[in-house]
Amino acid sequence: MAETTKTFKPSLGLLDGTMIVAGSMIGSGIFIVSADITRNVGSTGWLIFVWLITGFMTLSAAMSYGELSAMYPKAGGQYVYLREAYNPLTGFLYGWSFFAVIQTGTIAAVAVAFSKFTGYFIPALELKDENILFQMTGFKVYYAQVVSILLIILLTYINTRGIESGKWIQTIFTVTKLLSLFGLIVFGLFLAANGTIWRANWRDAWDMHRLVSTDGVIGSTVPVIGLATVGAIAAAMTGSIFSSDAWNNVTFIAGEMKNPKRNIGLSLFLGTLIITVIYVSANLMYISVLPLDQIATAPQDRVAVAAAKVIFGHMGTYVVAAMIMVSTFGCDNGLILAGARVYYTMAQDGLFFRKAGVLNKNAVPGWALWAQCVVASLLCISGKYGDLLDMISFVAVAFYALTVLGIFVLRKRLPGMERPYKAFGYPVLPAIYIVLATVFCIALIIQKPTYAGWGLGIVLAGIPLYYIAVSNKGNVVELK
Repeated sequence: MAETTKTFKPSLGLLDGTMIVAGSMIGSGIFIVSADITRNVGSTGWLIFVWLITGFMTLSAAMSYGELSAMYPKAGGQYVYLREAYNPLTGFLYGWSFFAVIQTGTIAAVAVAFSKFTGYFIPALELKDENILFQMTGFKVYYAQVVSILLIILLTYINTRGIESGKWIQTIFTVTKLLSLFGLIVFGLFLAANGTIWRANWRDAWDMHRLVSTDGVIGSTVPVIGLATVGAIAAAMTGSIFSSDAWNNVTFIAGEMKNPKRNIGLSLFLGTLIITVIYVSANLMYISVLPLDQIATAPQDRVAVAAAKVIFGHMGTYVVAAMIMVSTFGCDNGLILAGARVYYTMAQDGLFFRKAGVLNKNAVPGWALWAQCVVASLLCISGKYGDLLDMISFVAVAFYALTVLGIFVLRKRLPGMERPYKAFGYPVLPAIYIVLATVFCIALIIQKPTYAGWGLGIVLAGIPLYYIAVSNKGNVVELK
């Protein structure tokens, strides 16, 4: 019988928590999604506005979560907050969605991005028909997908060896990618910026229109006016929100944080602030070196590659490819490390596979890590991870809004409970976040009903699963 331990080991400090927040947020999105955002809004002012409003929402939510993390400094984070603010079913629906699409889908997509950019150095990993490993009745498995799975397996194995292993990978790779991004921004803004391009990009900066491109060329523009602007912004924000997501991962590992009542809230604030500044700065760099139509039509949406070519010449392609490899490697490590703690806490509540609630001899939920690895790996080869990610923004933001609303619920229900840290700007900032998140979700339902509908369907599919889980534990749910 494998050795086990009963409790987590608090071994992570403020720096470690901040690196988990920042490292989990930066994947491949900042290098790519500005192309799609530009096609949706068609102007420089609105491009920067999308990133600013996303940053504001992320910071507001993160500072609100600080209060919840101080009240409930337990492994499981957001799952625990929803359970305590509402009921076990709400917590379960989040945990189920987390396992089915939010975390595992993100792990898969980030791993595939790692393989795709490794293809710059190893052509056999490019997603081309000549690089198919296996094919049967239209189902294709590429070498790149196999590498993606191997990456997930490797990082899962490392994290089963203990929190220290995952911590060092996270810190080293996050510091490396922060410095790399900072260097790219500085070189772009101070060495390659073109005043003529900058002025041209800011001409008619608030004239919103959708850009329609064909074969990498802008074919037409469609003016966006009135309420349609809200839908255009929501559609554009799916990319920026996905790029800024996973900031809440540090809440899942509260059981392994030193002084969690203080350090989780500070980690959330510092990590999201750093990334918001970097993301906005990166986009200012893009519009200083590339005409807007080149941002919108960057080959395969690789805006950072196009910018790096201007800054560094042809070698810029390989510079950015290496940066994205480092970025996605560190990002997946943070996602894998944190995600399993949610399944662990659900299992402790009797709402997930029992083995997921057991810690191995290294004081980490080994079985939960491998279960997450299996689902993420299947999504890698399913070819459906792209569709899943389009649903993530809707599902994740809906649960973020519900969690922030939980602050109001808990303040009314438990006014005397200790709150070592209180949500900054309460009640104004949390209320603004809830309104913005609600508008975003409604607009996304109108703009992309298929993806939003599937996302909602996945959440609701958890309802019968919850009652099956309750039935299996004796039809009694008594959760503290």
